[in-house]
Amino acid sequence: MTRATQAEAAETEAEHEDGEQPGYMAVWGGLAVLTLIEVWVAGTGLARSVIVATLIGLAVWKAALVALYYMHLKFEPRRLIVLALAPLPLAVILVMAVLQEF
Repeated sequence: MTRATQAEAAETEAEHEDGEQPGYMAVWGGLAVLTLIEVWVAGTGLARSVIVATLIGLAVWKAALVALYYMHLKFEPRRLIVLALAPLPLAVILVMAVLQEF
């Protein structure tokens, strides 16, 4: 283990020892509220493009909450976060390629 890795591990361990715990129930409540908003938006008579854009935005927000708190990315070193987010541009490219087929 390199010195930088040891320092990051000690820093992460110190953060958890300071009592900084994720509020799982608060995050769960936020996810529940976002889900209710999604259901409400889907039932409104708005234009289809507005509904789709809103639902995609809410889904991204929910995914970010899950990744940050339940996957503990908020409490990890930045390098691990970059590693976890690296495939996202490829996913966007692949989705756009599939959408161009139709």
